[in-house]
Amino acid sequence: MASILSACTAAAFRLASKSCTGRRRTIQQAVTKHPYFLQTCVAPLHHRLAFSTHASIDNDDDEQIYDDGLDQLTDLSLATQNRIRSMKARHDEVLRLLHEGGDPTSLGKEMSTLREMSAYCEKVAEINAERLSLQELLEETEASGDEDSKDMIDEIKDELEQLKVQLQPLSQRMHKSLIPVLNPDDVEDLTSSDVVIDIRAGTGGDEACLFAAEIMAGYEAIAKSGGDGGKSWDIEILSCSTTDLGGVKEASLAVSSRGGGGGGGYGYESFDVASDDAPEDEDMAQKLLQQLGPYGFFQYESGVHRVQRVPVNDNKLQTSAVAVGVLPAIPEGALGNALPPTELKIDVMRASGAGGQHVNTTESAVRITHIPTGIMAYMQEERSQHKNKSKAMRLVAARVHSLRKQQALQERSNARSSLMGGGDRSERVRTYNFPQDRITDHRCKVSVQGVQSWLSDGSMVGKFAPHLYKMERDDRTAALEEELDDSGKNGKKRRKK
Repeated sequence: MASILSACTAAAFRLASKSCTGRRRTIQQAVTKHPYFLQTCVAPLHHRLAFSTHASIDNDDDEQIYDDGLDQLTDLSLATQNRIRSMKARHDEVLRLLHEGGDPTSLGKEMSTLREMSAYCEKVAEINAERLSLQELLEETEASGDEDSKDMIDEIKDELEQLKVQLQPLSQRMHKSLIPVLNPDDVEDLTSSDVVIDIRAGTGGDEACLFAAEIMAGYEAIAKSGGDGGKSWDIEILSCSTTDLGGVKEASLAVSSRGGGGGGGYGYESFDVASDDAPEDEDMAQKLLQQLGPYGFFQYESGVHRVQRVPVNDNKLQTSAVAVGVLPAIPEGALGNALPPTELKIDVMRASGAGGQHVNTTESAVRITHIPTGIMAYMQEERSQHKNKSKAMRLVAARVHSLRKQQALQERSNARSSLMGGGDRSERVRTYNFPQDRITDHRCKVSVQGVQSWLSDGSMVGKFAPHLYKMERDDRTAALEEELDDSGKNGKKRRKK
């Protein structure tokens, strides 16, 4: 027993040596004046050591329950605290399985998602152990009635306040680690997938077509700068139907990164949001944009873009609309698995319209229909049937993949309404008001001045994306809280039965 107390006392002094000068002096004075210091300071330290080595502490026949300190994080709900505890327990279990020779591939991947949270838990536990030690020391000192202890009491209270201050940023980091900025279900697409963007003029006639051309030009401009990430992305026009005035009736363009999407990462710590106004922090927003691939950068452009301005051939204010669809592209090597030949109907025909000698003389145009969904793509841009078929296949694959993602999302959320909406073409997402020189995103309720400057270089995409990612994360946070609360209520009902 004496050797155990000696070891714990040495550990307590090592802890004191790592603390601030005031805390070291407080603890050293406590050792001198209070014989109960070993009970009040060393016992919690012993508990912490047992917790970190995944062992329980036995005192005779009763198991002592370790206080992990999470209840001190008052800005985290009880359900969230319990979820964090389960992650810590799972981390310890995975670590044990690895030590016992478990599969390093699957367990290692899971460990990487739990390691950060476990480290935060251990840090909170360390601070809490020190808090308990000082709290008990404070009670003992106050109970002694010693007039000379007043200075020590003040110092202990100061130390307790400092420990509270240390817990606050840990609480924020744990919350971010629990719910990363990028949805883990979609992170691979967001950071690595290329994108196919469909643009279609809607209500407004020629004015809508002209606005569609401006949006398309803006997307091309921002894509050439790598989506604000500093690396140029490749742009390919899959199809484009234009008007005599230079407008665009309908177009599809593919944006691809050169071998690998954005900057990678899984959204757990590289670019997390620190506070409610973090998207206003240009450095934090830039870190987010640098991590995104083409699909992740453009994904929130899906929906109806409305423009209000006076057309060049009129003197009245007119409202027009353009529908945008953003689809994750399927790599060419994976097209065969994504679209089995038995599910496709391929028709070849002669191209129509202006185009030279090959039009109406060779069967270069291709129409591909995905039979199960009815999704179709028609391509006649190229003189070669083979090239048109390749483009049509990519377009169909992207549209089918997008449909499947939407269906899977609906199943996962059980048709739960989302703050972000469904990204549907029929959903109004943004208004470009030229008379007031303002762009407003209706999802995040953010407006910016200077329509033409934001639109001409496509920089409005990077301006609104961080706000929309934060909204999506808030939505997942609310869903998780709801899920945890429901599971807690169901657990209580089962216990009553």
